[in-house]
Amino acid sequence: MSQVKTVSGQGIPIVGNDIDTDRIIPARYLRCVTFEGLGDKAFADDRAQAKGQHPFDRPQYQGANILVVNGNFGCGSSREHAPQALQKWGIQALVGESFAEIFFGNCLAMGVPCVTAEPETVKQLQRILEENPQAPITVDLEAMDVRSGDFQASVSMPEGVRQTLITGTWDSCGQLVKQVDQVRETAMKLPYLKWDTATV
Repeated sequence: MSQVKTVSGQGIPIVGNDIDTDRIIPARYLRCVTFEGLGDKAFADDRAQAKGQHPFDRPQYQGANILVVNGNFGCGSSREHAPQALQKWGIQALVGESFAEIFFGNCLAMGVPCVTAEPETVKQLQRILEENPQAPITVDLEAMDVRSGDFQASVSMPEGVRQTLITGTWDSCGQLVKQVDQVRETAMKLPYLKWDTATV
């Protein structure tokens, strides 16, 4: 199981409130059988309209892994393709003013932390990243802060969620694999399952 205690790297700012999941990954890309390749389609329509000036296209932000957003990010439909597209693009953590609940949960299911901060903190981070795209940035789930150079500010997330990330228990598949002997033992006790022990 993978513990998520800190995420460090470079940041990428996406400015605007109420950016919904259809903007993050347009509906026409939901027909894919797997999530592979969705990273290239993240913000596809916004990027087309921006004609190469969208942060996801600008060369100075390539390789960034921490997304800094404003309020109610990920609202709209519950499509898990949205956080999947962001992760496939390279995003490993998000800092924002607020997140839509289902989007937040879908990120957690992939081990991608979404931390919230005061609006002025977020705006200041976005300014730092706009002025210096190479500025290092760290999201620390143990200290519950975000740091970039001399800038440091508190962030928050529900304590139960934080614990699942830093202990690695967010990974439900990982937990099953880790407890495979107990899974086999329980399966063998279920009267309605007739498992061949070689296949369990």
